[in-house]
Amino acid sequence: MSTRVTEAEYAALQEQAWSTGKTVCDWARECIAQQLEKGSQTNLEAHLFTELVGIQLLLMNTLGPILRGERMAAEEVEVVFRQVQTRKAGKAQEILNKRLTRELEARGGTHSQNARTAMP
Repeated sequence: MSTRVTEAEYAALQEQAWSTGKTVCDWARECIAQQLEKGSQTNLEAHLFTELVGIQLLLMNTLGPILRGERMAAEEVEVVFRQVQTRKAGKAQEILNKRLTRELEARGGTHSQNARTAMP
């Protein structure tokens, strides 16, 4: 892999690399590896959030009847499980979009109905 940089950019890269005791090549390799790791971490966090939303949906759909002393038939529980599996990713995305909208509004940004965040 190679890239082209101006002399000024190379000097800045060299200064940054040398300040950490590395060559430009080693420093750049480390920076790229860190970015890959961050991307992987972001995907893991998104997956975990989706699973937490799934647990929340499951509890919301099953605790009510249980607390009222009702029994849920095995078929009803299976239906709830399937619904949770189907809806959890969309619900997680909806929650993230609402949060993003609130954050943008709090910063004085404009409201966007199409605000999207990456979520597998």
